[in-house]
Amino acid sequence: MCAGKAVPVVDLRLKFGLPQTADTVHSRIVVMELELDGETTVVGGIADSVHEVIELEPAQINPPPRIAMRWRTELIQGMGRRGEQFIILLDIKSVFSSNDLFLLQNPADAPEVSH
Repeated sequence: MCAGKAVPVVDLRLKFGLPQTADTVHSRIVVMELELDGETTVVGGIADSVHEVIELEPAQINPPPRIAMRWRTELIQGMGRRGEQFIILLDIKSVFSSNDLFLLQNPADAPEVSH
């Protein structure tokens, strides 16, 4: 997929408005191949942890609730259900917007952030 190439990585906590935290032994970078603006792009997302990768049938997926969400709803594609567990499905194209990827690949063009 991307052997020997640099891959832009987005901290998913920051995308969801959560505070940045230090990496732990459970932190993972999930690498994905996405089509953005008609071009195949390889990106990574830092996650606090990954428990498993599963496939859901369309019948197991419902639209995201409009209220009572702690996360930015524009980044949520839907809610899945597996047994008694609810699973939040990200809208990957919204999470990894073209603008974010441009800034990751061209850090000199990123606006300065004051702390």
